[in-house]
Amino acid sequence: MTVSPFDHPYLSGLLGDEEIAGLFSVASELEAMLAFEVALARAQAAKGVMPLTSALTIETAARRFAPDVAALRQATARDGVVVPELVRQFRQFLPPEDAPYFHVGTTSQDVIDSGLMVRLSRAAPIFIERLGAIVGGLIELDERHGERVLMGRTRMQAAIEISVSDRLSAWRRPLEGHMERLVLAIERRFPLQFGGAAGTLAAFGDKGQDVRTLLAEALSLADVPQWHSQRERLADFANLLSLITGSLGKFGQDVALMAQDGNEIVLSGGGGSSAMPHKQNPVSAEALVTLARFNATALAGVHQALVHEQERSGSAWTLEWMLLPQMVVAAGAATRLASGLVSSIADIGQRRV
Repeated sequence: MTVSPFDHPYLSGLLGDEEIAGLFSVASELEAMLAFEVALARAQAAKGVMPLTSALTIETAARRFAPDVAALRQATARDGVVVPELVRQFRQFLPPEDAPYFHVGTTSQDVIDSGLMVRLSRAAPIFIERLGAIVGGLIELDERHGERVLMGRTRMQAAIEISVSDRLSAWRRPLEGHMERLVLAIERRFPLQFGGAAGTLAAFGDKGQDVRTLLAEALSLADVPQWHSQRERLADFANLLSLITGSLGKFGQDVALMAQDGNEIVLSGGGGSSAMPHKQNPVSAEALVTLARFNATALAGVHQALVHEQERSGSAWTLEWMLLPQMVVAAGAATRLASGLVSSIADIGQRRV
């Protein structure tokens, strides 16, 4: 049993997304955090902060290390964060002469935030590819049916006739804008988090910025000053997720309304009813509306998490952990469902008289 519909044994069939959810699995999170630690060790060795032999030993050990997840769970309940126990276990896995060099000069938030950025940078191309497929499907519909007519409706009342192309354009153009924003995010790179104990990189003296630059390059992240308590970058990405699901929710809402009479749109497939076998419910369209409303609601919580007190917050940070992964998976589910919904449109609009 689970409290989240995104990984529920059967609700996830509708609302989940295995590919995107995989980026938030325990294995993916640990892999990304250890990638940060390995890259940090190599950067420190390059700047003479640690022996190169120790950095190479850390890199080799990271490929073989299998943490005790049960112990991580127990320690997180005590420490409020997983990193101290992860560091303890990894140091025990290293030779005694190399262990003191692991996780030097950094802090839990650097590890977790940077690991998150690595995984979000992997999610962005997936969203671009899926949105591109949806846009392509809408263009194909336009080529086949764009000259047909629909009744345009304002405030849900009949207004004047419009073309099918007009409505398809209203569905497609926002998605193209979201793709452009995602491309720009990839080009600018997701930001590295690296500040050390209080965000000052004090442990590295005058070598801190050089270590940060090498670390960012190794992880393919942007070399920026620490943002421990400045969370607008995450809020911006959460906002983009909500825009994506909102635009797809508008598409789903329109399709559900058009399917009411059966004379504006024809969908192949559809969901069955236990009480009325003759029905074909527009399940995907309805779910798109639900996911849009979910992300819009969760976005307010992410904005609450902007309030990080002083140099670091435990409570605001934990709130992000609860909300952002679900928003990413919700956007994944929405792109998956929308792609299927576009493909299911067998006919749309009326021929001009």
